[in-house]
Amino acid sequence: MTAPSAPRPAVTVRVFSQRLSATPRGARLARHLAVNQLHSWGIPHGTDVSDAVASIVAELAANAVTHGRVPGRDFELRLSIVAGSGRVEVTDSRSGPPFPLAGPSGVRPAHPLDEYGRGLLLVGALADRWEVVDREPSPGKTVRAEVELPGWLSPTKPTGVGQ
Repeated sequence: MTAPSAPRPAVTVRVFSQRLSATPRGARLARHLAVNQLHSWGIPHGTDVSDAVASIVAELAANAVTHGRVPGRDFELRLSIVAGSGRVEVTDSRSGPPFPLAGPSGVRPAHPLDEYGRGLLLVGALADRWEVVDREPSPGKTVRAEVELPGWLSPTKPTGVGQ
């Protein structure tokens, strides 16, 4: 027989997930949903963290709609707070190369007159970390970016699930 264990602290779970239409309207909605969710988690609109996440979501959602769109399929926005970081994940249904490699060496710099090609450079500048991973189990990919949250949220502070 084992001795009763000491009470464990509450686990903070902060996760938001939403499927959106792979349209320009869906990309705009992703940005608005992200900043509103961060605000409800205690990261106010207009702060450096909120603005960085908003820009990252805007770029990744625009890429999902422009380059990752498969007709009839949505893209997914997922936000979470993990170990003192705000994590943004945007998943689309397009699989196969070319996958951008995270980091400055993995993204081709845009020519000054190019209309596209600066979004992932912006993500790299705003995020503390980012990567591209295969979507499991379905075809597609997820671009994941993290922004540090110094002083905003304590990972040990107990709150309700989904708050």
